[in-house]
Amino acid sequence: MTDNHGPVAGLLLAAGGGRRLGGRPKALLEHRGRPLVEYAAGVLRTAGCARVHVVLGARADAVRERAELPGCVLVDNPDWEEGMGSSLRAGLESLRGTGVRAALVSLVDQPGIGAEAAARLLGAYRSSATLASASYEGRRGHPVLLGADHWAGISATATGDQGARAYLQAHADAIALVECADVARPYDIDTVADLAHLE
Repeated sequence: MTDNHGPVAGLLLAAGGGRRLGGRPKALLEHRGRPLVEYAAGVLRTAGCARVHVVLGARADAVRERAELPGCVLVDNPDWEEGMGSSLRAGLESLRGTGVRAALVSLVDQPGIGAEAAARLLGAYRSSATLASASYEGRRGHPVLLGADHWAGISATATGDQGARAYLQAHADAIALVECADVARPYDIDTVADLAHLE
């Protein structure tokens, strides 16, 4: 059974320490006058996710202090330094028992992907068996929609910075690709040069 939040939750991975940014946590980078994590959580809400879980890691206390994330469930990942895989595992674990049937997973460092692309992914949800991914001119990217039937398998293979990549490669035939190149730009904020993308 689903809860009153609807079948799909937003899951925002925002734990990274920004190693190539001189140790500036990505969640706290400023975008449009507010912390990036706030913008990214708002994208998931605007797209239609009533429940949003945000995985924090690097400088989690500072993120809690500075970012306004009303109604979001904040999930601490003590193992964030191991990479994105540990954050994905922590986030999926936090959704167990909530009645949610799928997670719409987005990354805090992709501000070029807005609510329109996320809403398209939400539209791909059919059941807890759904696997869907945004694609950009045919190349798979983020966000991704992970049905609950797949969470255990994803958690078992999510190591280092791989996230769900290994699982998705093994189940490529089952993934519904949702073209988003017309509404989103899938760049990452990884290096100092990438900071030019922030507004």
